[in-house]
Amino acid sequence: MAEQNADNSEPFAHESAQGADFPPEKSQGAPSADDRVSAANREAFGLIGLRQGAGGDRTRGTRARRAGRASGARPETTVKILDRGWAAPLVVGPLDAPARPGGELAVVQAAAAAGLPAVVSAFAERSLAELASAADVPPWLRTYAFRDRDTARHLIARAEDAGVGALLLALGDRSRVRARRVAAPADLGVRGPFDDVRTLLRDRADRADVVWLRAATALPLLVAGVDDAPDARRALDAGADGIVVTALDALPEVAEAVAGRCPVLLSGGVRRGADVLAAIASGADAVFAGRPVLDGLRAGGRAGVSEALDGLVGEFADAMAFTATATVTDIGPEVIRTGPRRADRPSDRLPDRPPGRAARPLRKSELHASVSDPVLDTMTFLNEITSRYPEAISFAPGRPYDGFFDSEQIFGHLRRYLDHLAEQGSSPRQVRTAMYQYGPTAGQIREIIADSLRADENIDVPAESLVVTVGAQEAMLLVLRALISGPDDVLLVSSPCYVGITGAARLLDVAVTPVDERDDGFSCADLEAAIRSERARGRRPRAFYVVPDHSNPSGATLGPRARAELLELAGRHGILVLEDSPYRLVSPGPRHPALKSMDQGHTVVHIGSFSKTVFPGARVGFVVADQPVVDDAGRTGLLADELAKIKSMVTVNTSSLSQAAVAGALLAADGRVSELNTAAAAYYGDAMAATLRELDRRLPAKRRAALGVHWNKPTGGFFLTLRVPFRADNAALIRSAQDFGVIWTPMSYFHPGGGGPHGIRLSTSYLTPAQITEGTARLARFIEAQSGH
Repeated sequence: MAEQNADNSEPFAHESAQGADFPPEKSQGAPSADDRVSAANREAFGLIGLRQGAGGDRTRGTRARRAGRASGARPETTVKILDRGWAAPLVVGPLDAPARPGGELAVVQAAAAAGLPAVVSAFAERSLAELASAADVPPWLRTYAFRDRDTARHLIARAEDAGVGALLLALGDRSRVRARRVAAPADLGVRGPFDDVRTLLRDRADRADVVWLRAATALPLLVAGVDDAPDARRALDAGADGIVVTALDALPEVAEAVAGRCPVLLSGGVRRGADVLAAIASGADAVFAGRPVLDGLRAGGRAGVSEALDGLVGEFADAMAFTATATVTDIGPEVIRTGPRRADRPSDRLPDRPPGRAARPLRKSELHASVSDPVLDTMTFLNEITSRYPEAISFAPGRPYDGFFDSEQIFGHLRRYLDHLAEQGSSPRQVRTAMYQYGPTAGQIREIIADSLRADENIDVPAESLVVTVGAQEAMLLVLRALISGPDDVLLVSSPCYVGITGAARLLDVAVTPVDERDDGFSCADLEAAIRSERARGRRPRAFYVVPDHSNPSGATLGPRARAELLELAGRHGILVLEDSPYRLVSPGPRHPALKSMDQGHTVVHIGSFSKTVFPGARVGFVVADQPVVDDAGRTGLLADELAKIKSMVTVNTSSLSQAAVAGALLAADGRVSELNTAAAAYYGDAMAATLRELDRRLPAKRRAALGVHWNKPTGGFFLTLRVPFRADNAALIRSAQDFGVIWTPMSYFHPGGGGPHGIRLSTSYLTPAQITEGTARLARFIEAQSGH
């Protein structure tokens, strides 16, 4: 948060996938919609600053809390909700699946000891009677819209007998309920086990289910999946005793619609005590605390949960002290600087508040559609999974191995480039300017890169045809912006495809047409068919994007014949080929010629990057765009000139320091990046070979044939792909990370036209030999278990 909570770097997580917060379970999009809701809340919390109140204490931390307790000055955090008193406006959970044996009981007991209710699932591993008897504060029950009403009646009766404090029902599609295998749950009165508990549920939970539940029990009933004021009013009319909102920016209008008739709770994105205060100030009566509790449970069982809750409540008290709010009812919209404002309540109204002072929160639906596109969420989700399971072995990150980097190398690279400038006749003042000033938009090391391309790739182009970019990603953005001039222009991509190009296309509203690879790789016949099909629809194919060497994600490589056919086809149809080949020079063995080195007709735009070959932190890439461009007056320039104009409005220039570090590395190797990466290429080749060898050992030919598993065998690069008999989606990934300690990437991320539901991408570059051995063993166990064998 802006002032009280300056650290916004903690990764947020997809709570519903682990039962860490209450999921929306309403809209029918892809499962990653839950991730987007949590991400949006984290972003919204990050934009909210707390106002220091008169006498507010900036001191924070355990020492300050102890001092506050000793002096009696600590703010009062207690609340009364659903006619019960709580120690703080927090609901613990829901715990949809145990993170460790006995996890449900540990959470319920720790929550009760903290004076807070905990939410348990209808599919809990222990009975409601056992859980409720272990707690002084009655737990809440998360229930569902069961296919069989008798099952629901049986569960309600058990809940009433156990003294459960409230029921929670989420509206929406059952596909967004976490898939779980359970034995026969004692409280449901049905025989098990169940491979997927969702088979017990109706397709959707809707208003009719709320009405039925209201008539079936006198227990307090809360409805989740409320998005706006009309939803809230409908839930109240159906008999809800409480509303669970999943978007922070919807709180003000929902609170206003409810007008104090029932409690309003927020689920999603709460990590710190300052978040709790911001949610209360924005209209909530309480929040769900899921992720911190789950982390505490994994770390230390019941004691870990107790520590997490104590910390969260303590931080909330600190935030209250900072804003000089003595009780929870004193928290109003005046305590926050920005962000969603709470609907005015009698205790919250500000004296003489100027009308129109508080801005309406931005609606995500009013932003560019790309911010809600699953393509832009994929890497975020993987980062969240990696952060959530730090002990898991990850085959997900496609980045260089850290062991090749030495901090002192950077200084050597910089010194080498400074010496080069001096050798070229630059004065001390010119050298200083080259380091400290912006530098030319197109880049100040173009000559050095051009020399390197000639030495290493036999790509002979003038330096003027290059633009130095902020990584290859900016190069893609510039090229697409320049080439795509209207709604009928189309980008063709070899699919599966690197998400960076499809993400850039989405940001620019560029139409993408995938050309699916066959089992034996890319086919020019398929590309030509796609070109003809697009033209028949009245659209203009402008370019074809391909990673010809050890591609990301499939690991496939174009052979010499396919390369020649591709260039001939592109020339014949008048389209450009966007060649992106970052893995060529970090792969062992002989290389096929780069497409650009074979390009005689200015057909290839070559996109390059030094992230894999020098170091990623430099964020230096480049684009070779030697295509002639003729203006209306007949003057001829280069496509690179037009890209530089666009870059001047995007990043102005690429960091001079980063360019200097990369240039120094290139100069030290006489431009031969391949020689600079001899050891790295051997390491990556060994890592790929070791992974293939371990896969074959763990899943020998006969066994994988029985399972329906197979994989390709790249000779270089960072990636290989597996095909498995089950859906390799986010839910499977979460189970793999949680239950088997291994992380991978779903291939569905890389299919812009849809597809790849049974594919897994493995990256071998970042792991040690020991990690590869253990990681493949875990992966094999996961595949066996997920396949049901």
